Amino acid sequence: MQRRPLAGAIALAAIALGGCVFLPYTTSEYDARCDITRQHMVLRPYQVDAFLGCQNEGCAALLVLAGAVTAASAVISGSVAVVGDSVYWLEAQGQCRER
Repeated sequence: MQRRPLAGAIALAAIALGGCVFLPYTTSEYDARCDITRQHMVLRPYQVDAFLGCQNEGCAALLVLAGAVTAASAVISGSVAVVGDSVYWLEAQGQCRER
């Protein structure tokens, strides 16, 4: 009977993540030490759609698909954010003129 709590936890996690995608977002902040504006990339979750009116197996299939889309968007957007942050860091290193 240990499967029911585990299945419930998996279903709850799928519902919580289902319908979300992660998108890279650029923020800016002033660096007084270098006298430049530094840019930084972060990931932000966005809710795409709610599951209203789904029933039985159709709902389970939608949750599985939504979980796969969420995971894929996190991996792809995370890669974009890492590369973007690296470029912003190199740019800041080239522009930094310490006082």
